[in-house]
Amino acid sequence: MAEHGKTQADEEEEQQVWSWGAGTDGQLGTAKLQDELLPQLLSLTSLPSISMLACGGAHVIALTSDGKVFTWGRGSSGQLGHGDILNITLPKLVSFFDGYVITQAAAGWSHSGFVSDSGCLFTCGNGSFGQLGHGDNTSLSTPAKVSYFSNESVKMVACGMRHSLVLLAGNQVCGFGSGKRGQLGFTSDGTKSVNLPCVVSGLKDVEVTRISANGDHSAAISADGQFFSWGRGFCAGPDVYAPQCLPSSLSFREVAVGWNHALLLTVDGEVFKLGNTLNKQPEKQQLQIDSSEALLAKVSDFDGVKVLQIAAGAEHSAAVTENGEVKTWGWGEHGQLGLGNTNDQTSPQLVSLGSIDLRTKEIKVYCGSGFTYAVRRKQGLSSSPTSS
Repeated sequence: MAEHGKTQADEEEEQQVWSWGAGTDGQLGTAKLQDELLPQLLSLTSLPSISMLACGGAHVIALTSDGKVFTWGRGSSGQLGHGDILNITLPKLVSFFDGYVITQAAAGWSHSGFVSDSGCLFTCGNGSFGQLGHGDNTSLSTPAKVSYFSNESVKMVACGMRHSLVLLAGNQVCGFGSGKRGQLGFTSDGTKSVNLPCVVSGLKDVEVTRISANGDHSAAISADGQFFSWGRGFCAGPDVYAPQCLPSSLSFREVAVGWNHALLLTVDGEVFKLGNTLNKQPEKQQLQIDSSEALLAKVSDFDGVKVLQIAAGAEHSAAVTENGEVKTWGWGEHGQLGLGNTNDQTSPQLVSLGSIDLRTKEIKVYCGSGFTYAVRRKQGLSSSPTSS
């Protein structure tokens, strides 16, 4: 139902949602089981006000501005949270969260995490590596509260391929799930998995503001703009079993991690990449992480325009510029670059989402493993009346 003072047409005018790329599990929300090589404008009448999306292996989580949760796509491990293991091609309300206000969510390969406004963490989906954090390796098709954090306040959750990270209100970071490549950040012996949260070592005195996970990688950004990473080594380097700070004079404010690469966004709106991707490497800095050489390269294909937001899929990347453009690059086999073909791209390419409306408030881009979403919000046509 439309908000008081707004018609459904008004709400659709204020928000546009596009999807493209891999779609054979219903993750594009088009009601079709097929890949899409060009952006598809969705008619999400049941989902008028999206506050954020989280895209996983082949499923999507959407949070609304009033804290409701909708999911769709692949559900074979229970990751959609509907009490079954069915795929869904259109957004469906997760009824479990009636009475809760969910403020942040994350989607892994086949599991999901949800954070409430009261600081509780809920997980569901594949738990075979302990990535749900409930003390067992059981998979769940309905979200369950992670009791380990009953006396803590959770700020953020991030989900990788088979592991999860949690940022607590006291800036502590915990990890659980698969740890074979060091992605849990607290062992040095190649521990295969743990099913209860454990504190990530080496970040005790760091004020962590953001965490990110994908594949077998884990990452964090600190309040003073430092970047920390652990897990599978970038650029074929050795695995890193505890957070290592990237030595750099740059100040970072956002990180997006893929399967083989990480994107870093500086406070000045410049994009850098770490790891093996298809990006051009016009400017290179050889840096040391845990005695292994890693390559940090500036993605300098934005013609001096600042980048406002970044996202990373398995092997593709996306960015939103200050002039409201969405650009993509990397792996394109499923059409996840939105360029009308399945070609790979070594540098950022403009994605056509129609003309930019002067009333556009913001655009956000989100990447799943082989698919992409863009959400464009416009300034309201008029203010809601204060009385009938």
